[in-house]
Amino acid sequence: MRHARVLAVSALATAVVVAAAAFAQTTLTPLPDTGPIQTASLEVDFKKTTWGDAKAGQGKAAACAACHGADGNSTLDMYPSIAGQSERYVAQQMALIANGQRTSGASAAMVPFVQNLTPQDMRDIGAFFATQKAGAGIADDTAVAEGPYKGMKFYEIGQQLYRGGDAKRGLPACMACHGPAGAGNPGPAYPHVGGQHASYVARRLQEYQAGHTSETDKAHFQIMATVASKLTEQEVQALSSYLQGLHNRADDAVPAQPAAAP
Repeated sequence: MRHARVLAVSALATAVVVAAAAFAQTTLTPLPDTGPIQTASLEVDFKKTTWGDAKAGQGKAAACAACHGADGNSTLDMYPSIAGQSERYVAQQMALIANGQRTSGASAAMVPFVQNLTPQDMRDIGAFFATQKAGAGIADDTAVAEGPYKGMKFYEIGQQLYRGGDAKRGLPACMACHGPAGAGNPGPAYPHVGGQHASYVARRLQEYQAGHTSETDKAHFQIMATVASKLTEQEVQALSSYLQGLHNRADDAVPAQPAAAP
C-alpha cells in the first residue's frame, strides 16, 4: 500500500472559502433536539477567566504528555493530537469532560486530570497547546478499484469532499468551517483538524453519525451530526485519511543552509 503526504493549498481564494461557508450555513438543518439535558451551563465556567497564559499552562499541562505528547502531538492514535488547537476549543473540551457532558472514547481516562482544574487552568493549558506546532502524518493514495469513486486515489475522495463538498447531497465543504489547511477557527471554536490521526477522526465522525450527545449546548454537535449522517463509510475513512496528511504547505519549507565559508 502506497501513501502520500497531502499538501494544503494555502493560497486558495478567499472567495471560495466565503462561498463554502455561506453554503454550509444555508443548507444544513440541525438534527432534532433529543431532549433537555440536566447539566450545568458551561458558559458560567469561563465568565470570570482571562486570556490563557501559555507559560503557566506549560507546567499545568505536564500530566497531558503521557497521552497527548509533551508538545501536543500524540504518537498514539487513540488519543488526539492537540498541538495548534485553539485555546478556547481545548478549554471547552476539558470542561465538557469535567462536567460529564463528554463521555465518548477515552474521555473517562481524562476525568481525574481535569475535574480539579479551575476554569483558568483550562484556559492556560489551552493557551500552551495553541502555541505548539501541529505535525501531520501521511494519507493513503491507494487507487480505488470499484464503486462511485473508482479510479481515484483513496485520499482524493476525502480531498474532494473537504474542499468542495457535494451540493447534490447538501454537503458543504469542510474547509468552510475548518479552513483550507485544517487549522480551524478559534472564534466559534471550530477545531484544528489538519494532521489529526485518521482513526481518531473516523471515530469522531461515527459518533456524530450516531447522533447522540450529552452536551447542554448542542449547536456544534448538531451541525456535525447533520453533515456526518450523509457520509458513507468509505467517505468517512477517506476524509479521515486526507485530514491525517493535511497541513500548511509552508510546513514543508526547508530552512536555507548557510553558505560555506570561502
